[in-house]
Amino acid sequence: MLPLPGERLQLQTYKKFVIFAAVTETSMGVRCDSEQQRFVFDFEHDGAQDIVSLTGDGYQVEAFGKCFYYGYEFGDDVDGSVRSAFIQRVKFPDNLQQDTDLTQFIQKAVNGLSRRVNLYDYNLVVMPESSSRVNQYMLRYIYRFAQPTLRKMELLKNLPAHISFDMDAFNEAYLDDVLENGRPRYTEAQKEEVRGQIGHMLDLIHQKDYFTIAKDVRKSRFRPYIMQFLRFASKEDEELCRTIREQNVLVIDDVTTSGSTLGEILRTLRILNEDNRIAIFSLIGRRDLMADMTV
Repeated sequence: MLPLPGERLQLQTYKKFVIFAAVTETSMGVRCDSEQQRFVFDFEHDGAQDIVSLTGDGYQVEAFGKCFYYGYEFGDDVDGSVRSAFIQRVKFPDNLQQDTDLTQFIQKAVNGLSRRVNLYDYNLVVMPESSSRVNQYMLRYIYRFAQPTLRKMELLKNLPAHISFDMDAFNEAYLDDVLENGRPRYTEAQKEEVRGQIGHMLDLIHQKDYFTIAKDVRKSRFRPYIMQFLRFASKEDEELCRTIREQNVLVIDDVTTSGSTLGEILRTLRILNEDNRIAIFSLIGRRDLMADMTV
């Protein structure tokens, strides 16, 4: 359910980064019809049985760095198998162009984004390579609101052999944590066990021909620290990112669960250039991106 008028959703914090969810003027929801084994879209109303709905009134989530987040969110009590089935429904329809429920679902979210930010002011759209067609459809619909010179850039999957892990950041966030009495939270043996798990995971990744973070990094707490799994498609794209200054950049992705892909996009962009204003649009996301990152 959406918040009542005047109700505010709770502020969540993580380090120094920020995402804002859009305020939406209209309601909609999706419920799961278990008997018919299908999802029912209602673009006029929301209800208590909805599994997903438009994001509510102006909450903030610290996760990516002065970036806006817009889209839909799952209800708190939605079963994991239902979430997975709906994500599959959204990302891999039989024919996206002819799926009126899904195209309207996407358009409604982008329309909400356009009411909150002036898409005409954006100079560049960046998105990750994906086997789903949702990002491409979102981009085409965004062009309806954008300036004719809006550029697009797709970051491609890197070779698995190039993928690394930010152990220093992981140590700082988890393994070097201390209790209130000042004692280390984890023993040296426990730390070595976790480091061994990470090393084994990387060894397996480096042997693969293709990498996907959802399948190859099972433990969600590890995902934000996986690095170098995206790359620029060309030297021209890399040079463009390096040279543009004080521009508006929109990063889009279809589904945000752990936030790892979006985090890697931002890391890739900011290694070359920190001067641009970056906003994020994810079709389906969550407020508590870092909530399950526990050892």
